[in-house]
Amino acid sequence: MKNISVLLLIATTVVGCTVIPSRYQIHQDVAPQRLPSANEIKDITPLDIPYSRGGNKDYTVRGISYQVLNSHENYSATGIASWYGAKFHGHLTSNGEIYDMYGLSAAHKSLPIPSFAKVTNLSNGKHTIVRINDRGPFHPHRLIDLSYGAAFKLGVLDNGTANVRIDSIRFERQGMPIKSVEQGCSIQLIALQSEQAARLALQQVQRDFSHPGYLQKSGSVTRVKLGPIDSLIQCEQILKKVLKIYPKAFIKH
Repeated sequence: MKNISVLLLIATTVVGCTVIPSRYQIHQDVAPQRLPSANEIKDITPLDIPYSRGGNKDYTVRGISYQVLNSHENYSATGIASWYGAKFHGHLTSNGEIYDMYGLSAAHKSLPIPSFAKVTNLSNGKHTIVRINDRGPFHPHRLIDLSYGAAFKLGVLDNGTANVRIDSIRFERQGMPIKSVEQGCSIQLIALQSEQAARLALQQVQRDFSHPGYLQKSGSVTRVKLGPIDSLIQCEQILKKVLKIYPKAFIKH
């Protein structure tokens, strides 16, 4: 093991992998008791933001060494997608975010994090954009581990795995993806397991940025968000200021 981040990598591997016994309350990964809501799997807006400090160093898991790419630009690959769910929900991802199994995110062995990629299910043509914020899957012959929400949206849950194509999101210039996006968004600042701490954080955020905010609770996790914000351009302008205090903040469309 090279550093603490590698410990997180091992702890966020796919279903059936051996992990540190005390880290998770559930021994084996399972599906949640409900399906994602339409709001939880609403299309997200990709954003050209800096990679995080954590989770982007080369690492070794079970004697196999992995090299993290310097950039997500021009990445394209096909392979098998699996998914991970309730066992890891509410725990830290490889770059220190809180894993939300109902959202649109994914784990990848080498793409820098966070980055955004379009995933297409080659068997049914369904596609969605996911936020790569975790490492894995450390299972032979698997390319990407989708969140439960992303797997549901792509129609992967029925068989458990699917043949997919991954295409990184290209940007024409800083902050502007090639594909146009709808107006309106919010900014997720932080996710906490203490609702009281989240309320205090919300009060501070509203004072600091003079913008309405709200809390979004999912299971044991409470997210602190700024919004709604009228336009993506305004969202990006606010995000630049927010990142100085909340380096893991990101836009939710």
